[in-house]
Amino acid sequence: MKLLTVDFETYYSKDFSLSKMTTEEYIRDPQFEVIGVSVKVNDEPATWLSGDHRDIKDYLDTFDIPNSRVLCHNTMFDGAILLWHFGLRAKYYHDTLSMARPIHGSTVGGSLKKLVTHYGLGEKGTEVVNALGLRRADFPKAQLIQYGEYCKNDVELTYQLFHKLAPETIASEMDFIDMMLRMFIDPVLLLDTVQLNKHLDEVQAKRAALEASLPEGDRAVVMSNPKFAKMLQDLGVDPPVKMSAKTEKLTFAFSKTDPEFTALLDHPDERVQALVAARFGLKSTIEETRTQTLLGIASRGPLPVPLLYWGAHTGRASGGDKINLQNLPARGGKTAIRDAMIAPEGHVVIACDSSQIEARVNAYLCGEGELCAAFMRGDDIYSEFASDIYGRRITKADKIERFVGKTCILGLGYSMSGEKLRLTLKNSNPSVDMDIKSTQRIVNVYRNRFRDIREMWYTADSGMRQVLQGNVFQFPSRTIHLLWTPEGLFLPTGTRIRYPNLRINTGFYGMQSSPDVVYDSRYGPVKLYGGKIVENVVQALARQVVFEQMLVIHNKLTKFDGTQGKRFRVVLTVHDEVVAIVPEESAEVVKKMMVKVMSTPPQWAMRLPVACEAAVGPTYGSCK
Repeated sequence: MKLLTVDFETYYSKDFSLSKMTTEEYIRDPQFEVIGVSVKVNDEPATWLSGDHRDIKDYLDTFDIPNSRVLCHNTMFDGAILLWHFGLRAKYYHDTLSMARPIHGSTVGGSLKKLVTHYGLGEKGTEVVNALGLRRADFPKAQLIQYGEYCKNDVELTYQLFHKLAPETIASEMDFIDMMLRMFIDPVLLLDTVQLNKHLDEVQAKRAALEASLPEGDRAVVMSNPKFAKMLQDLGVDPPVKMSAKTEKLTFAFSKTDPEFTALLDHPDERVQALVAARFGLKSTIEETRTQTLLGIASRGPLPVPLLYWGAHTGRASGGDKINLQNLPARGGKTAIRDAMIAPEGHVVIACDSSQIEARVNAYLCGEGELCAAFMRGDDIYSEFASDIYGRRITKADKIERFVGKTCILGLGYSMSGEKLRLTLKNSNPSVDMDIKSTQRIVNVYRNRFRDIREMWYTADSGMRQVLQGNVFQFPSRTIHLLWTPEGLFLPTGTRIRYPNLRINTGFYGMQSSPDVVYDSRYGPVKLYGGKIVENVVQALARQVVFEQMLVIHNKLTKFDGTQGKRFRVVLTVHDEVVAIVPEESAEVVKKMMVKVMSTPPQWAMRLPVACEAAVGPTYGSCK
């Protein structure tokens, strides 16, 4: 296939720009206008065309885009323009922005300007600044020619950047990028406006009730750190803390620059959202804003699913375009937005969820044979561990006790403390209130029963210290090949977890008996220790399992459909869940196929005890 490197230049103004609007809103807005487009065929020189819609369409049609690979920097943007405005769907999508995320996301960044500077490829121009507020007809001829040169330069830089990043991007990761871009570029899911409006009313009423519960006019209640911390604790949230640079003592991390605190704006509990929004002086919560954004999308068309490939440190996808679809509550009656995501007429939604994937990967990685065998047999692990906790036989009928067992199996594998377990249980649904003595006893029960998992924490910490000395560390896992070098922690698939500037932090945490090890992230230094390393590895491997399974499903559905069209599609992934849209008459066949795929372990972990659950329904929320 030909490789077409593409870049659009579009009208923008002070109030009409991607800095003020979502990508979807900007491209679908009536004000949207293409000024021009540049295309590079393979390694041939880039060309440019500026003209009206018909001119641009005729120009683009000469490149046979439906049978070509399309490369852009931020393909979510340019690929959407190609399809939404010109009806052109690429055979395959590449994206240098996505490719750069796992390599430079926490260091160089993702902008084309920063990346080409880093690689010494040339300079990105500044002509776009002079285009502010100019429609195509407003450009003087000389300036339009100059703008075209700017656009062609961007295309040439993107092409060069692609060839710098490609050697570090394995083929399956390229396929993951293509698959996720299609979820946005070629949307299928529809939105139920009645359901969304009802949800918006409910969210706003809850916020108003919380604000009314505060003493009238007493801003000091939410601005006082101790009082605000107590309010968070009453809602089951552990107040985030940080080390004060001035006093070198722990203090509450309650500022807008503290990422752990700002993350509470997107907390699953709307009361927490409202409380933090009040602290920030915001007029609405993220849940309100997201619902309003979805209502706007519903008025313009199907729901483009914006996922940031490699959005987390371990490679997990994250939400984008100001609607975090990776944080949609699924239980406890909080499924309103899921319920509003519906299949087109004559189609159904199929959701297939990988069961306890992280706990299974952790057991397999650490060689916890008893636990792996229990997963393989399909035993009720949650009830079994709850029986150990309570000293009596627990069954599915003992809902609270079994829930505690489930929380422990899913959460204690990364050296969680008794205090953290106490807060996790209290903040859960259902909420379980235990004292610290009880939760610490449970932690000890877990660590004594699953000693191979506990041992892996110490092994990982020891390995980290070897890498700090410039050595290579081979994990002693009998099941999965892991190699940690100063260049990163390599997974059996060829991808790696990077720890930029891994070092012993002798200053900030120097008061402790053993100095902390930290690495650089986009938010500053992050502490690293044995349990956290195991968590990183397990999450990265679990991500790999689900993504590989999703890719198999995607390819099977594409062949089933015979096109890259809309009748059979993977449309969404949320954590360990793969969501597809298929015609009603094919639902059972596709469901069986998805279950078979997601019950099959990967080639690099042939005895990993994977399992899944699948459901079919007219809406995403009905697939429970």
